[in-house]
Amino acid sequence: MTIRTRKFLGAILLLVLATVWALLGMAAAQMPWIAESGWRQAIYYVVVGMGWVLPAMPIVSWMQRPDRAKSSS
Repeated sequence: MTIRTRKFLGAILLLVLATVWALLGMAAAQMPWIAESGWRQAIYYVVVGMGWVLPAMPIVSWMQRPDRAKSSS
């Protein structure tokens, strides 16, 4: 697979990841123990807002991997 194809697929995967992460994060934020406290909400949104980076790192590293050298047969 060429780097161009990997970047295209990786961009789609990152968009799906960010969308699903945001929707799940917003749904979980409605839990009473988070919603009742401003401090808990602030901490929750900072942690969840930065949390998507961990699953995104392998996708980005896969996207940046160089093309395999073509063997001359």
